[in-house]
Amino acid sequence: MTEPGASPEDPWVKVEYAYSDNSLDPDDEDSDYHQESYKESYKDRRRRAHTQAEQKRRDAIKRGYDDLQTIVPTCQQQDFSLGSQKLSKAIVLQKTIDYIQFLHKEKKKQEEEVSTLRKDVMALKIMKVNYEQIVKAHQDNPHEGEDQVSDQVKFNVFQGIMDSLFQSFNASISVASFQELSACVFSWIEEHCKPQTLREIVIGVLHQLKNQLY
Repeated sequence: MTEPGASPEDPWVKVEYAYSDNSLDPDDEDSDYHQESYKESYKDRRRRAHTQAEQKRRDAIKRGYDDLQTIVPTCQQQDFSLGSQKLSKAIVLQKTIDYIQFLHKEKKKQEEEVSTLRKDVMALKIMKVNYEQIVKAHQDNPHEGEDQVSDQVKFNVFQGIMDSLFQSFNASISVASFQELSACVFSWIEEHCKPQTLREIVIGVLHQLKNQLY
């Protein structure tokens, strides 16, 4: 607002008019500039953060594949079909899957072996208990079993029975043809393997063996 008597041509009035115009306020221009700069720097920071996060993700994946190639034995074996070419990620994953499946099979096999060994140990424990009972029974009755015969005598009885049966079998069987052989075998069984006949053979073998022992 001009003072009374002031002329519009007065230079001080022009300056006052210039500073009173809002469109020419220098503070407003600086504010707009700083706001625009802030927006651009925020976008840059977001872009930089996204780039860093993506790089970290890529590095983590690469370290994972490197660790797999170090841990999985088949990844360390040279594949002559590839030459000196580096293993691709797909091959590393496939070899890892194959190795895990192999480990599962080995684990199952070892579990079966452990189960078998446990059964064997249990059987041995039972045998140990039985033998301890036998030893204890023998210690309590030292004269018991003195008349027990040996396994050799048992075998001699079986051999004597078989020898007697074979003699009759050899004398009765014809080998002129397979049909005749079959017919003779059935006839021999009906005649020489009757309970009474077998009983007589066994009695004869036992009597003969008893005479040899005593």
